[in-house]
Amino acid sequence: MSNSNGYMKFSNRALDIEPFRVVEVLTRAKELARQGRDIIHLSVGEPDFPTATPILEAGIRALSEGATGYSEVGGIPELRNALSKFYAGEYGIDVAPERILITPGASGGLLLICALLLNPEDTMLVTDPGYPCNRSFMRLIEAKAQLVPVTSQDNFQLTPELVAKYWQESTVGAMVASPSNPTGTTLKKNQLIAISQQVKKLGGQLIVDEIYHGLGFKKYIPSVLEIDSDVFVVNSFSKYFGMTGWRLGWVVAPEGAVKEMEKLAQHLFISSSTPAQYAALACFDEKTRFILDERKEVFRNRRDFLLSALSSLGFSVPCLPEGALYIYSDASKFTEDSDFFCMDLLERQGVAVTPGTDFGLIGAKQHVRFAYTADVEQLSFAVDRIATIVT
Repeated sequence: MSNSNGYMKFSNRALDIEPFRVVEVLTRAKELARQGRDIIHLSVGEPDFPTATPILEAGIRALSEGATGYSEVGGIPELRNALSKFYAGEYGIDVAPERILITPGASGGLLLICALLLNPEDTMLVTDPGYPCNRSFMRLIEAKAQLVPVTSQDNFQLTPELVAKYWQESTVGAMVASPSNPTGTTLKKNQLIAISQQVKKLGGQLIVDEIYHGLGFKKYIPSVLEIDSDVFVVNSFSKYFGMTGWRLGWVVAPEGAVKEMEKLAQHLFISSSTPAQYAALACFDEKTRFILDERKEVFRNRRDFLLSALSSLGFSVPCLPEGALYIYSDASKFTEDSDFFCMDLLERQGVAVTPGTDFGLIGAKQHVRFAYTADVEQLSFAVDRIATIVT
């Protein structure tokens, strides 16, 4: 590849990592918006509410008090303690603050876990469809995501039987998400127990993405930490807590892994954003939780509206999204090329949605992900525009 200085050779790992299609859609959507087009954004999984006022005020206060230096590599003790109390109150479990590492977004936590567990040529079981960046983190360290096809019959989730079927000599563990991206499906406690036992039986390590906890529409969504303390859990302040741009997440790690993870974090990150950590302390205040829970009900109403509207147009959603921000829809009635379908919808009607090809291989060309990150009025406008394409 050439640049202004001549020729530049890039690493194989960089070339092997595919574009994050949802970002490509967003980039084009913003270009069209700058041209004066009216764009309805249903692509990126970013809550459309601003960060709640109590969190903003805590961040401003931290800045005014000079909290702008590096923090401890594992995070400020106050936030680790607050999260420990959060697990006790929310799930009735004892998670020592020392096992909680604050990271630069959940992405930072996922990268740390991959660097800790995977050697070159190792593989990790992940669902297909599933969050695409997991595959990229693994490729970055010369390991490989081993895609396990999951369908609506599996509720788009791993099962003990699938773990056993796809386990190889190179496999070191399995990763699941509950609620999941892109499907919004969840795992019950008995399912988490069965998967955990199967992975342990095979000598592997379980990683659970709980990034969308708090944005669950069932009465209760269990944490895997309720049944197994030897797993890695990834979570984030971005989704339920609404702090996307603050770039703050956390990992709950088995006790024996903490020291090694902190060592890696010293080199990769030094620390997470200090003012963001002090702002996040306000996440657990009663007045903040009231705001966030009200917003969750708004998302539930949006989900219900969009599910009904998409169904009336002929999209198929075989599994009810029980959490997160997405509807993963079978669009095979309208297309066999979700990439073209999504770009055509954006260019012609100004509606930005994500092609299934972002999330894996199985059925990817026939699926589309809708993020209900716009209000019901905008969702209604979007449905009307989609109807001009598919009817």
